[in-house]
Amino acid sequence: MSEPIIERVEEYALSKKDRPKSEFSEIGIVGCGTTGQRLAIMIAGRGMDVVFLELSQQKINQALDNIDAALDYKVKRWGITPSEKKAIMSRIRGTLDYSELKNCDLVIEAILSSFKNQSLEIRKDVFRKIEQYVSPRTIIATNSTTIAITELAAVLEHKDRCISMHISTASPDASLVEVVRSMYTTEKTCNEVQKFAILLGKSFVRVAESPGLISVRLFAPMINEACDILMERVSDMENIDFAAKKSMNLFYGPFEMADKIGIDRLVRWLDNMYLEFGDLRYKASPLLRRLNRANMLGRKTGKGFYEYDERGKKIGPALTKYIF
Repeated sequence: MSEPIIERVEEYALSKKDRPKSEFSEIGIVGCGTTGQRLAIMIAGRGMDVVFLELSQQKINQALDNIDAALDYKVKRWGITPSEKKAIMSRIRGTLDYSELKNCDLVIEAILSSFKNQSLEIRKDVFRKIEQYVSPRTIIATNSTTIAITELAAVLEHKDRCISMHISTASPDASLVEVVRSMYTTEKTCNEVQKFAILLGKSFVRVAESPGLISVRLFAPMINEACDILMERVSDMENIDFAAKKSMNLFYGPFEMADKIGIDRLVRWLDNMYLEFGDLRYKASPLLRRLNRANMLGRKTGKGFYEYDERGKKIGPALTKYIF
């Protein structure tokens, strides 16, 4: 049986000038690392076209290969059919050119900056470049949780369409979008983003502008505390994860969650919140810093608190081999 051909209905309108356009037909993503890839799969899986921007063709190819492998994994676990995988892949394309974002209804910045002190300036530059090419009606959003959205909005000409929307990609069951307006964001923009969250099949909650929002401010200190418990030899790593999952009904334990998020990303979150609040609970644990310096960043490098195979499946504990 031949595979179905997926085509957009809009292309068959009699008049291109008056042809209907769905509210969110094309979504842009700037930065297609681990988070960007998960966002692309999530959005394309809901029938929307995705164009992602990367710095090199090599990064584009790597992102597409990773997305393809992630979808293959879903097929093998009966999460989707081969035809659905093909349809999702057909909706995702990469580019090196900001002008390719011109038809997007929403552009999400999801870059991963390794330069802690330059992260805000890098994102401001990205926002300026996006605005050069998109329509004044296009919503420009960041998926960052620890960067103040008002600072990003301030560099735009049309500041009212800038918003923060944190879509959690760390847990497979996460179904929440945290919507944060800047001092300039209009109610209309907030309402549009909430509609987009519903299109993704997710719930949303409005959050006041604050580094870490709700989710990161809850989970980052928990991971820090788990590191303290481990260093005090109260229990071993696997038992701490097991206790957290069973007592709080979590999908991942704190060490598993840290590996899933990425140790480098977690340290960056904690550093940003510690700089903002000056509270010791946000000061990154020495264990996290040691792993970060050793480039043991979790699933993406194959080693973190645990070791992982090439498909990201957990093999066993890794930390004790190097720390204790």
